Amino acid sequence: MFLANANLEERRKDKKTELKVGDKAPVFEGFNDQNKKWISKKYASKKIYVVYFYPADMTPDCTKQACGYRDALAEMDRKDVEVIGISGDTVENHQHFKREYKLNFTLLSDTDGKIAEAFGVPTDKGGEIERKISGEMIKLKRGRTAKRWTFVIDKQWKIVYKDTAVKAAKDSTKVLEVIKRLTSPSGSLPLAPSS
Repeated sequence: MFLANANLEERRKDKKTELKVGDKAPVFEGFNDQNKKWISKKYASKKIYVVYFYPADMTPDCTKQACGYRDALAEMDRKDVEVIGISGDTVENHQHFKREYKLNFTLLSDTDGKIAEAFGVPTDKGGEIERKISGEMIKLKRGRTAKRWTFVIDKQWKIVYKDTAVKAAKDSTKVLEVIKRLTSPSGSLPLAPSS
């Protein structure tokens, strides 16, 4: 009986955090790649935000995804968009990742998975990998491993796009199309990610 109640409570918790297009985005905070606290309340209503969750710094698909955003950022800036990448990596890992790939947007550390939880993004246990960075082998540890999900949040702090089946290399291109629709005179948006 206790186990059944615990499972029911867990399902309720999952449903409670299931965010849909049209929902208000959660307020969240975390330490950025400069080890400064980034608080969403300070930025809500100022820009359009792309908030993307990814499993781990310095891994092949996550690097493709991050570099896609890096390369698309100039166009996104013109549309008044800010990109925030979030993973369970440490601030130090993010610093290595940004430096190695010349990333030009904010990365937030979510080692305990609280930001992912607020968005309803599933996480798993953390992990560690070793990578050669600037000629030196570095061990990169992360507290949690998030699923690859992407959200676009408008200036009213509402979720206008959610993709739970992200293709890493194509994510920035798909999101840029959403941004173009959102910022067009008609402001039309798809309710689900386009294929």
